[in-house]
Amino acid sequence: MSRTWKITLVLVVLFLGGGGYFLSRFFDFSAGIPPQFVDARFQGALIAQNIVNLSNESVLDLVEINKFDQSKNFTEAINLTTEVVKQSQEIRDQAVELSSQVEIMTKALSEITSFEARQAALEAIASRLALISRLINYSGYLGQLLDTLRIRFDGGKVKSGEVTLLIDQINAEVRAINAFNNQSTQAMERFDAIVGK
Repeated sequence: MSRTWKITLVLVVLFLGGGGYFLSRFFDFSAGIPPQFVDARFQGALIAQNIVNLSNESVLDLVEINKFDQSKNFTEAINLTTEVVKQSQEIRDQAVELSSQVEIMTKALSEITSFEARQAALEAIASRLALISRLINYSGYLGQLLDTLRIRFDGGKVKSGEVTLLIDQINAEVRAINAFNNQSTQAMERFDAIVGK
């Protein structure tokens, strides 16, 4: 278990332990904000941040993989790529949990009385869904990278620059994951400003 994941897990436990008090202090549920929406919103934010942290960590490994590939050290490239693919399973598991939280938020939308707040929440949900979509691309490109390196290791022919291209695509997905997470956070900040009026 990575250090980042352990820290996030501690935060989740602390949050769940004192969640009721925390939520009641920050939100007036009588103002038309369903408690299940608030809970899913905060849990989803923690999960999304963990996904961002894990995917960002993989970027450093990709730099090393590219170096190994350039120096034709395919064994090390494959070994490290295999580890990154294993780590991506943790990210996929987190994506499933994030989907569950987004579903709860979506179902609770109709209970939010403020139209403006509902629109901000909808934008946040859309950004979370886009983040999940980019995670699927991220995992797909990682799988392709591992397959490509195995072909090279076995002496097969691979298009020139194929490994670098795949790494660039993976990095692009990581940047998109970060961007959609930021967009969701900003939308929820607008939500807070609206309901706090």
